[in-house]
Amino acid sequence: MNRLLENLSNTHRSKIKSVKQPDWTSPMLATLTDDYFSDKQWLYERKFDGERALTFIHEGRVRLLSRNKKSLNATYPELIDQMEKQKHPMILDGEIVAFSGKLTNFSRLQQRIKIHSAQQARQSNIKVYYYIFDILFFDGYDLTALPLRVRKSLLKQAINFSSGLRYTPHRNEHGKDFHKQACKKGWEGIIAKDAQSSYIHSRSEKWLKFKCVHQQELVIGGFTDPGGSRHGFGALLMGYYEKKRFHYAGKVGTGFDDTTLEDLKKKLKKLVTSTCPFEEKHEASAKGVHWVKPEMVAEIGFTEWTSDGRLRHPRYIGLRDDKNPEEVVRENPQPVSRP
Repeated sequence: MNRLLENLSNTHRSKIKSVKQPDWTSPMLATLTDDYFSDKQWLYERKFDGERALTFIHEGRVRLLSRNKKSLNATYPELIDQMEKQKHPMILDGEIVAFSGKLTNFSRLQQRIKIHSAQQARQSNIKVYYYIFDILFFDGYDLTALPLRVRKSLLKQAINFSSGLRYTPHRNEHGKDFHKQACKKGWEGIIAKDAQSSYIHSRSEKWLKFKCVHQQELVIGGFTDPGGSRHGFGALLMGYYEKKRFHYAGKVGTGFDDTTLEDLKKKLKKLVTSTCPFEEKHEASAKGVHWVKPEMVAEIGFTEWTSDGRLRHPRYIGLRDDKNPEEVVRENPQPVSRP
């Protein structure tokens, strides 16, 4: 057993298991809530506006995978270079981000997400960082049953952090104050985590999202013709799934520059269909609408959901390919129960 694990207490050492390193493990997901709280049994991390990524290091090979198992090695080769310098087999969880000033910026990261050539990625002027916040496996042992606070302590010692690999710091206890500070700084929000929780491979109320802005993934189900001097298209018709049915969420007509309009139009033309994909066919229909197969996921910002389930003041942020369309649901803040 590695000395790092030998130094665990007897209680914690009894929770780790010697197992064959898995090729894949589903990430733990946070639940959205607006029940903000402070609790000394919880810790609070910055919520990043980036791309979730799991790292698998085994026998000198590094695989960087999105939450829907897509390889990100060619998109972020400089991170692979730094991961290859790590000395032990491990599985890590974190978020890849790009910055505009002091703020993470998903629109800026988009310029890297669409690159699938390591050579082109190395020539990009978009610098990226991998903020690692959890370790699930280390040198032959499954660590997921350990309390989060213990896992974070092991993470800090297990990784040789560099300019591109960053440890995700946290605050203790004072969640409400940290959330207020985050919003004043213009952050997307914070993540509240039960410090004693194990790592669960699904969505859980042991991790909670305290958001400062309204933003979520939605699926493109159609587009309208451009008006005036605009090129590409006028607006995107967005939707989400509920019980396997695709529901209309409204039109998004802002947030695009000319390049985005042209690039998106090329992608949309390949998905055009004669069938309206929405349950609410009459509401989504209008003159100059073209339907597309609901296969493209986009990040959308908005001020609120209206009482009839439509987006108010929506704006386009960027495409996502790290989430399957069928997994996109409307995020509603949930009341949470804590001991």
